[in-house]
Amino acid sequence: MNNKLTLGIIFGGVSSEHDISCISAKGIISNLDYSKYNVVLIGITKDGRWFIYNDDINLLPEDKWIYSKKLVPAFISPDTAVHGIITSKGEVIRLDVVFPVLHGKNGEDGTIQGLLQLAQIPFVGCDATSSGVCMDKAVANAAADAADIAQAKWCAVTQFDYNENPDAQLDHAIEKLGFPIFVKPANAGSSVGISKAHNKEELTKAMEVAFKEDKKAVLEEFIDGHEVECAVMGNNTPVAAEVGEIVAAAEFYDFDAKYNNPQSQLHIPASIPEDKRNEVKAQAIRAYKALGCEGMSRVDFFVTKDDGRVLLNEINTIPGQTPISMYPKLFEAVGVSYKELIDRLINLALERGGKI
Repeated sequence: MNNKLTLGIIFGGVSSEHDISCISAKGIISNLDYSKYNVVLIGITKDGRWFIYNDDINLLPEDKWIYSKKLVPAFISPDTAVHGIITSKGEVIRLDVVFPVLHGKNGEDGTIQGLLQLAQIPFVGCDATSSGVCMDKAVANAAADAADIAQAKWCAVTQFDYNENPDAQLDHAIEKLGFPIFVKPANAGSSVGISKAHNKEELTKAMEVAFKEDKKAVLEEFIDGHEVECAVMGNNTPVAAEVGEIVAAAEFYDFDAKYNNPQSQLHIPASIPEDKRNEVKAQAIRAYKALGCEGMSRVDFFVTKDDGRVLLNEINTIPGQTPISMYPKLFEAVGVSYKELIDRLINLALERGGKI
């Protein structure tokens, strides 16, 4: 008798973080307990085509998987009677649970979660509402303000409003935030499209960079602080792992510094006092619950160097699972192996069930 769960793992996606998703998926697949799961890999190309992939997982990085001769066009059906995948050959594959390993747009923003909720298939991570809230930095900041969670001063502007009167929008931001100012796309993968502006000319260029990624930009005051991250896991009673710190090789922790520059360092635990680490953990759980997170999230903070204030930076609802990613490393630091972490995340998905 086969008591294994059929686990669907979705990777790739139409996102600026497509390549990182493929590396994350390899990390998860490499650490699964295959005595518990029958695994079905579902790859999404950069232009949005879906395939079942049944080939060497070493082909996932650098998108080599898309040249496999073992690709079968397939998609997850929203029909609850299917409860899984329909292939181009008309085959139906029922899924017990899904792990969407999709970073950034079209994966971390509630879209794939909405599909899985329609299909009533349990899945790892936050639901569609929480995913969408956390993905949109302006909405997340507004929700954090409403929950009285401390964060940097900020403002947001749409591309339409900015184009109507750029000077007025820039002058308002400068008056409210002062220089330097961080400019981020409201909806993009973590660390993508972010600039640090020291004057109005640089701010103008930064807006152009942000608007290439999204139609809304978020501007935030510069915080001179430790950049720390806390891994959180759970549904109704979430727990926080250790707190880690990033020492960026670049001026700030942008996409290149995160994934391509070996000089960026991760410190586990973070080099802040233990009482501050405990405060970060408590604030991480508070933010996680306030924004409706379930399953998992990595909650990022600044701890100011002058007065030790703990300020929420952002919440990542599908944190990286690459060999250098902080989320699994932070749980490893408190005695939870990568294999056990994946099991726990899948169990949390099953605990919540498919009817959300």
